[in-house]
Amino acid sequence: MTKLLQREPAWRREGQRPDYRFSLANERTFLAWIRTALAILAGAIGIDQLAPQIAPTPVRITLCIAFAVIGALLALEAYRRWSLQEQAMRNNRELPHAWLLVTMAIIVAAAAAVLAVLILLAQ
Repeated sequence: MTKLLQREPAWRREGQRPDYRFSLANERTFLAWIRTALAILAGAIGIDQLAPQIAPTPVRITLCIAFAVIGALLALEAYRRWSLQEQAMRNNRELPHAWLLVTMAIIVAAAAAVLAVLILLAQ
């Protein structure tokens, strides 16, 4: 198992090694996406454990599962995005557009609206 984790992807041996400053900036962005995924997962746990009366149990559980799935998918997308950015820099290509940014903004806004309605109804 450790050999599998130590092996670098084939694309890291292609193209030219980018300026380390750009690689480090890309890594910081990756870590920001991971922090966001962790925050969404923490939100799911928080809703479940700290606000059990915010909504009927099936609604609360569905919301928590949705947040957990979104957090997990975001973590996976963080790695995919990081690797695509690295590949583009190595091969002197334009950086790929991140459609997920728009999607995430819509999802977070919708989640905030749902939570606001649930909080108002719980009053």
